[in-house]
Amino acid sequence: MRMAVFSSKPYDVTFLTAANQGLGHELHFLESRLVKETSALAAGFPAICAFVNDQLDAEVLARLATGGTRLIALRSAGYNNVDLPAAARLGLSVTRVPAYSPHAVAEHTVALILALNRKVHRAWARVREGNFSLDGLLGFDLVGRTVGVVGTGKIGAAVARIMAGFGCRMLAFDPYPNPDCVALGVSYVPFTDLLTRSDIVSLHCPLTPETRHLMDATALERMKPGAMLINTGRGALVDTKAVIEALKSGRLGHLGLDVYEEEAALFFEDRSWRVLQDDVFARLLTFPNVIVTGHQGFFTAEALTAIAETTVRAVTEFEQGRVPTNAVRA
Repeated sequence: MRMAVFSSKPYDVTFLTAANQGLGHELHFLESRLVKETSALAAGFPAICAFVNDQLDAEVLARLATGGTRLIALRSAGYNNVDLPAAARLGLSVTRVPAYSPHAVAEHTVALILALNRKVHRAWARVREGNFSLDGLLGFDLVGRTVGVVGTGKIGAAVARIMAGFGCRMLAFDPYPNPDCVALGVSYVPFTDLLTRSDIVSLHCPLTPETRHLMDATALERMKPGAMLINTGRGALVDTKAVIEALKSGRLGHLGLDVYEEEAALFFEDRSWRVLQDDVFARLLTFPNVIVTGHQGFFTAEALTAIAETTVRAVTEFEQGRVPTNAVRA
């Protein structure tokens, strides 16, 4: 089956090509991000492969359908960038990768927690300049601290297991408690209770209309003074302007982000030679108690292998006339 792979990077070429060995799909790798202006590149391809920042709104989907596309294979778990009702009306099938390596994102989450707590980013910069002073690098023991996990699917549950291993008290909020987390000793509590009791809050829930800006000014005000907030889920779970105000006031003690609500215009590209146009993001980068990484939580060899294999498998299932295992419906 012919498939156009949008937003492709060298690692996408490597892992998707390897996953396609022996299957014979015709993969065409395009560096362009899928938006209205680039949708014509998909003409004649019955399948397209898209990533998290590709634009799949009703207008783009209509253009894809007109050009002959019948399958949209997302090489990501999230699908909030797809207008699913429009896809259904147009007869487009949508698949995703619901679980690649929850450990990849969970371990990156913990890396952010440790780096922020022990000021690793600041210490690294100091030592390179010959400054071995410890002033301003004071951290805290994780043992005995309370960690609140919002969303206990595969990734959230993995974070809970790791942090429990540090000797943390674990709280969680999720409408559907995970039995594995309950067995681990995680206490499920209302969202407000989690915010008021946690020293560290980590977000792992999907982005829906109900969770958009879950961490707004009100939620931030309910957090413990000086607490840490980590978001490796979806950028728009956090109201960035409200977070900046909480950092300025000192209410929020630490912030670790691997996602950002306006990341489509920034992440996955080398922009080091350009003037940063996003003033909100630029302000975030001025805080010494903030670490931002460019959506790299998923970026391990194991995760990329699983993503590629699951994506290619969906294409094969569709070509064979079967409903893909990981189909997404409106």
